[in-house]
Amino acid sequence: MNEGAILVEIKEFNGRGEIGQNEFKVLLSELKADLNAYLATTPPTVRTRTLADVIAFNKENAASEMPLFGQDIFEQAEATKGLADPDYKKAREISLRKAGVEGIDKLLRDNNVIALVGPTMAPGWKIDAVLGDQYPGGGAGGLAAVAGYPHLTVPMGTVRGMPVGLSFIGPKWADALILSLGFDYEQASQKRVEPRFLPSIEGTAEVRQAFRPQPR
Repeated sequence: MNEGAILVEIKEFNGRGEIGQNEFKVLLSELKADLNAYLATTPPTVRTRTLADVIAFNKENAASEMPLFGQDIFEQAEATKGLADPDYKKAREISLRKAGVEGIDKLLRDNNVIALVGPTMAPGWKIDAVLGDQYPGGGAGGLAAVAGYPHLTVPMGTVRGMPVGLSFIGPKWADALILSLGFDYEQASQKRVEPRFLPSIEGTAEVRQAFRPQPR
């Protein structure tokens, strides 16, 4: 506020489920197409030339390549029918429209704001190779990532020593605006801190109790 910005709370946005369903179809189709295109350019010594080859290699070497996880997403991607497939084109059109024109653009217009601002992500979480990462959820970048709109994140300080960022998201081709907003915030806030190697959060007194071994 002291720098002239006025924050407007946006309480809800509907349609994330539809975006996610369609964007996942897009991801699968483009994963296969792009990986195949990339592998085709690799040196002859690379024997995995397609996604199908990668899947076969993983199966043949499952003990060393996939000791703790499968390749369901690879297999779903391999089953797609290419970028000319009508189902892919429809999913891409829906996801782009819902995240862009009916997403970011509508939020900006309906709330009379020039940019969307919010926490980029939750603080970093522990990697768990057995049960899977316990991702805390949240994050501001999903709509911009799907729509292909400009999204800038700048330091916002720390939570229990873990760095967090603040996201600035704007309409299509508004890169200069978003860069200027992020720069102004960064210069005014001075929230960037030098990286440090910190002990695990489980070692802190207030968190340690929750991680005690539970009786079986």
